[in-house]
Amino acid sequence: MAYQFFNPTRVLFDTGQLNNLHAQTMPGKKAMVVISNGKSTRESGALERTLSQLSMAGVETVLFDKVGANPLKSVVEEGAHFAKENGCDFVVALGGGSVMDAAKVMAMYALQPGDLWDYVAGSTGKMKPLVNPTLPVIAITTTAGTGSEVDQWGVITNPETNEKIGCGGQDSLFPVIAVVDPELMATVPPKFTAYQGFDALFHSTEGYISKANSLMSDMVQLAAIENIGKYLARAVKDGSDMEAREHVAFANTMSGYSMVVGACTSEHAMEHAMSAYHQQLPHGAGLIMISKEYYTHFIKKHCCDERFVRMAKALGKQDAKEPMDFVTALTELQEACGVSDLKMSDYGIQKEECMTLAKNARATMGGLFGADPVPMTDEECAAIFEKSYR
Repeated sequence: MAYQFFNPTRVLFDTGQLNNLHAQTMPGKKAMVVISNGKSTRESGALERTLSQLSMAGVETVLFDKVGANPLKSVVEEGAHFAKENGCDFVVALGGGSVMDAAKVMAMYALQPGDLWDYVAGSTGKMKPLVNPTLPVIAITTTAGTGSEVDQWGVITNPETNEKIGCGGQDSLFPVIAVVDPELMATVPPKFTAYQGFDALFHSTEGYISKANSLMSDMVQLAAIENIGKYLARAVKDGSDMEAREHVAFANTMSGYSMVVGACTSEHAMEHAMSAYHQQLPHGAGLIMISKEYYTHFIKKHCCDERFVRMAKALGKQDAKEPMDFVTALTELQEACGVSDLKMSDYGIQKEECMTLAKNARATMGGLFGADPVPMTDEECAAIFEKSYR
C-alpha cells in the first residue's frame, strides 16, 4: 500500500477555463510563450486568447514557435537561450505533449551553463546536478495524450545519438498552473485524437501492471482506463462532442498523475526507441503498433492475471474472465478509433532493426524496464517488435 505523491500544480479543469487564467497569481512578470511550429494554436484562436489572458494579468510576453513533434535537443537549447536573452522569468507552454515537454526542459536549462545533455541521463548524458534554479512553468494543454501538464518531466530527442529520453524530474518543474480546457481540443483531427488518447491509456495500463502499483496509483489509472474506454471513440468520431472531449481530457490528466505516483513500463521505452530513429512516427501511433503483442507477452507470463481482467472490465468488457480479454477489448477500441491497421513499415522501420531498437530502449530508458511486472530480456523485447511488424 506504500506510495509517495507530490503534485503542487493548480489545475484549472473545465470547458472555458482558459478564460480564468488572468485571475491566477502569475509566477513572474515576463513570459516566454512556447507553441508548436505549426498553425493550430494561431488558427484556433488559442494563442490570441492566451496572450490576452497574460496581458490582463500584467505579464509581458515573447513568443517561441519552433517546437515540432518529438522535440529536438537543438530546438530546446535554442528556446532556453531565447528565454534567457529576453529576460523571461517564467515559461508558458501552449500546445500538446511535445510543446509542454519542450517548454519544461527549456525552463530547466535556461539558466544552466554548458550543454543540455550535461544534465540528462541515458547512454551519453552526463547526469550533472543543476547549477542554477529552473524557471516556473504554466502549462496549457491543447491535446489529451501525455498528462505532461501535471508532471515534472519532458521527453527530448537527440538525433545525433538516437536518444529519446525523459529530462528533468526536479520538483520545481511541476507546472505552477495547468489549464485543461477541453474547448481547446475540439479542433484536434480524428487521427491524432486517437493517437493521443491511446498514449494516455497506455500510461495508465502500464502503470497498473507495473511493480510500482499502489492503491493510489490504481485509483487514478482505473479512472483513466474507464474514461478512455467509454469516451475515446466518441471523441474520435465527433471532435465537437464536448462531453466526450471532457472525459478524455480528464483521463489524460489522471494518466499524468499515474506517472507521478506510479511508473510507466518498458512499452514507453520501446516506443521512444522507435521514434528516436524514425522521428516522423507519432508517439501514440508507435505505442498502438506494439501494444497488442506487448501486453500478450506479459499475459503469457501469468504475472498479474487479475489486473488484466480488471483492465478489460474498465475498458468496457464487463464479462471479462480471462487475461486475454484485455487484448480483445484493446483491439476492439483500436478498431472503433480507426487505428488498428497501423504499419511500422509506413514510417520506414525495417524488421532488421528489432534488436537495435530493443537495445536502444534499454540503454536510454532502462529504468522503465525495472518497473516491468517480470523481467524482460533484449531477445524478448526484440521479439515483441518482430511480432508487431507489418
